[in-house]
Amino acid sequence: MADAPLLGRLFVFRGTLPRGVRFGAGAATAAAAVGLWAAAPALGWIAPVFLPSPWAVLRALWTMTTQNGLLGDAGISIARVWGAFLLAAILAVPIGILMSSYRIIGAALEPLIDFIRYLPVPALVPLSIIWFGIGEETKIFLLWLGTFFQLVLLVAEDMKRVPHEYFETAYTLGAKPFQALTSVALRAMAPSLMDNLRITLGWCWTYLIIAEIVAASNGLGFVIWTARRYMATDQVMAGVLVIGLIGLVSDQLLRALHRAMFRYL
Repeated sequence: MADAPLLGRLFVFRGTLPRGVRFGAGAATAAAAVGLWAAAPALGWIAPVFLPSPWAVLRALWTMTTQNGLLGDAGISIARVWGAFLLAAILAVPIGILMSSYRIIGAALEPLIDFIRYLPVPALVPLSIIWFGIGEETKIFLLWLGTFFQLVLLVAEDMKRVPHEYFETAYTLGAKPFQALTSVALRAMAPSLMDNLRITLGWCWTYLIIAEIVAASNGLGFVIWTARRYMATDQVMAGVLVIGLIGLVSDQLLRALHRAMFRYL
């Protein structure tokens, strides 16, 4: 393999890549995307009012950060997203495990969960306001709604993938059902559960704009929605850029935690 052409070594089915190569590939793709973005308004492909240049967005980002309190809005949005996500995870993990562990619970809950998870969250905004008013409860509820029902089914699938032989071995060694759950099932499903939590955290961020247009006076969603009214596209894209950067950092931190916790994978 060492004597194979470089291109052949890079395109090995399910092969491994050195960390430097992975970083370089990602950096090259990001640079190409930024270059295409800069070229589009500069060459007249798209009017700057619809797609401002990267430099205009960075200037807007600097102004919003130094003069308009963007960091405070970012902190508020982070608190809302993580609050809703943790609430969803605390409820979804045990419910998903029970649905997969006891057929009767799965049969009772899965049709309802399947129905609700297909409902578009924006369509439920009026009901959310009627139920919870226009305070923080509505924003947290909308973020939770976009995460909880998806996560329940992912957790149930994680539990279902634990081989039955693991339980049989545990029972043979004298384990009780609760011991088999905590010492066998949870440890076996932990890597995939961690991945699903990371993915659903990303989903939670995608509902931020919807949650923060409900009578909000702060948060990144509010900033973006307000800038939209005045066709301040550079500010809109600056807000979107901040959300993307926060999501990227969160995702990489959770990936690093996953690698640290499950070094055997």
